[in-house]
Amino acid sequence: QVQLVESGGGSVQTGGSLTLSCAASGASDSGRYMGWFRQASEKEREGVAIISAGGGITYYSEFVKGRFTISRDNAKKMIYLVMGNLKPEDTGLYYCAARTLPFNGARWSDPSLYNYWGQGTRVTVSS
Repeated sequence: QVQLVESGGGSVQTGGSLTLSCAASGASDSGRYMGWFRQASEKEREGVAIISAGGGITYYSEFVKGRFTISRDNAKKMIYLVMGNLKPEDTGLYYCAARTLPFNGARWSDPSLYNYWGQGTRVTVSS
């Protein structure tokens, strides 16, 4: 079992920045791939970014490329999402996810491929 706890959400204005953190516990291997998803009101959950176990491979959705950066610290069992130049459309509940099964990154943004989830942290961006 892997437990994931997000933190760092908040309210900012357009153009502002936030850093989300996700603490993993409960297993020696937090997840081969870990990442961030988000869900806006009345919308489906969508992939934001994921990172491989060693941190050498990352995937980003087109709508955050160049603005968000994902990283991980395996010694601390933490992953981070540095979000810059935030826009109102970035508003939503941000979830940390982990996939502990073998994975090659294909269809990475499909939430059904992840077997552990946090409770989410809310991000609100006002115009």
